[in-house]
Amino acid sequence: MFRTHCIIIATALCLFSAATGAASSARDHEIVPEDYFSLQYAGDLALSPDGDHVAWVQSGWEAVPGGGRKSQLWAMDVKSTAVQRLTFDITRPHSPAWSPDGAWIYFGGRLDLDGGDAPRDGSHQVWRIRPDGTGLFAVTRVEDGIGDFELSNDGSVLYYTVGSETTDDPWRDMKSKWSKLEYGHGVGEFTEVHALDLIRWRDDVIVEPTRVIHDLAFSPDGRRLAMQTTPDEEVIFNEGWSRIDVLDLETGETEIVAGPQWRTDHPSPYGWLTEMAWAPDSRALAFAISYDGYASQMWVAEWTDGPARLFRIPRPGVVTLAGHLDWRGKGRTLTYLGDERGRTRLYQVEKVENGSTGETGSVTPGDVVLTDYVWDRKGRNVLAAADLLDDTGNIFNVEKGTLRRLTDINPQMATWILPQIEVFEWIGADGDPVEGILELPAGYDRATGGPLPTMIELHGGPTACTHISFRLWIYGRALLPAKGYALLSPNYHGSEGYGDVFLSKLIGRENEIEVTDIATGVEALIEAGIADRDKLGVMGWSNGGYLTNCMITKHPDMFKAASSGAGVLDMAIQWSLEDTPGHVINFVEGLPWEQPAHYQDASPLYLLDRIKTPTLIHQGGADPRVPPAHSRALYRALYHYLDVPVELVVYPGEPHGLTTYDNRLAKMQWDLAWFDRYLMGNENGDGQ
Repeated sequence: MFRTHCIIIATALCLFSAATGAASSARDHEIVPEDYFSLQYAGDLALSPDGDHVAWVQSGWEAVPGGGRKSQLWAMDVKSTAVQRLTFDITRPHSPAWSPDGAWIYFGGRLDLDGGDAPRDGSHQVWRIRPDGTGLFAVTRVEDGIGDFELSNDGSVLYYTVGSETTDDPWRDMKSKWSKLEYGHGVGEFTEVHALDLIRWRDDVIVEPTRVIHDLAFSPDGRRLAMQTTPDEEVIFNEGWSRIDVLDLETGETEIVAGPQWRTDHPSPYGWLTEMAWAPDSRALAFAISYDGYASQMWVAEWTDGPARLFRIPRPGVVTLAGHLDWRGKGRTLTYLGDERGRTRLYQVEKVENGSTGETGSVTPGDVVLTDYVWDRKGRNVLAAADLLDDTGNIFNVEKGTLRRLTDINPQMATWILPQIEVFEWIGADGDPVEGILELPAGYDRATGGPLPTMIELHGGPTACTHISFRLWIYGRALLPAKGYALLSPNYHGSEGYGDVFLSKLIGRENEIEVTDIATGVEALIEAGIADRDKLGVMGWSNGGYLTNCMITKHPDMFKAASSGAGVLDMAIQWSLEDTPGHVINFVEGLPWEQPAHYQDASPLYLLDRIKTPTLIHQGGADPRVPPAHSRALYRALYHYLDVPVELVVYPGEPHGLTTYDNRLAKMQWDLAWFDRYLMGNENGDGQ
């Protein structure tokens, strides 16, 4: 039996290495918006063949006006934890891969020296560098740059892709003549695959441009090339049109192992293939397919005699696939990251062979949120990047399920006053238990502290979740608790990590079942004595912005202030304009002319006259996912027709997420100022 609400206190599972300087510091720094830009994160981990060194990409922000995301390549001696920064001038290095002898690290990136030819013209190329930071060398020097790449298992060949522009329809001549115009279809880039011999430096085309290749993976024995492809480069063609082609490099024959016919018994035709990983024996290929509204699935294509046969990999309990497929050691143990009740753990599936699987278990139990991991070649040791309750962005050694920190990427956090982070539980729609991540100000005692001004922060997706870990985020986490707010991030129906049934219940019930979850969560917080009923706010971005719009129409008296970021207002407009319309088709269960009533029921637009809540609207000016029409329509209704306090903040040229220091800082300061005025009643709020 579940009570109306309960609180589960989570404990960070982490032992700190003396090498990282674990001496405690006085926590006397109150978190401010600018702190967000000081954080760095490790990812894209790659272990050397002997397992003694790890390379990674460390990313963060260029914390200056006009700055954006930045990243550089680093390496570390795992035993001594001595670190070495490898790159300084390469823009966005990624996908590090060690040569078999450990002498080189290959990676992708850009170098712009203000003029000149490839590779120093800012085009995307493959580079290599020695583990001590010397010997930077451009491996490819392709005009206009390369796409994806992969190093052969023996290190002798670099495979890479390039785009080849094509106009392939009856109007080819007209479209070629008027090539500067934009067309709805028929003009794009197909992909060809090159093999660059790193001994003779001979470059050959091994796959002609007939489709768009989004990912490639070579079997360890060098015989097969797996390609995730689509017939067009538009994002929409990932939804149901993506497939896996496997080229036999010896015979030249291509086998389609996961084409459209394979999806006939899937929960939705609008799934997209995401990643691939070859088994060490080169006779099995694991891959994943994701959906909006349904749980992602893992499949394996296995070759014995004849064509590949497909079988699905089961997941235990309520675990949802979070990605990062890999194989452990030399055998048939498949590993992946999985979401489970706000945690992201490393799971392994034993004996993936002959069309069946063995047991599945967790390698990292406890309250951990892993973001990446890498096995050594024998499958004995694993390193992971992880976020914990009091730590973020670091690399850990996983030892018998316990994390031992190896890096100290964010030493400034040692002085930060951190929020209390807990799991809060209540009964939501359909009588189902619902959880959320609750953040409370440091030092707050619910027995004596009394109700707090409270923010309901709604995650996007909705096929996603909020994790139980420290996160300083432009959507309120850590920052608002530092200002004295309680903050609840509900993992409402449709969230990952609570089982497939809980996730898919949102299908056909948007703007209903999850709205009930959120509203009952608010009431549970009030009943628990944590939230002040007279000082409630709501905020979110993307699907969180959509749900903010839903909440202020369905519950017009609940919130004193709202911040709606890139939120859908009308589902028919969304289907017609966004770059991934399968999202809407899945949730509303059809096309607009097939389900007109569902489209209207799911759309806040038709209840706008109920809104009373002062609403701040954020919108990227060039957003293809949730186009600006939604935010402009919401603003027009509130400002011109309904006389509700409103501000529309448009970030020119920005896509679905804000990409510059200035815009992210502006977003945080606008939110703080808005809530300070309309929720706290402080007319002089300045957003600091």
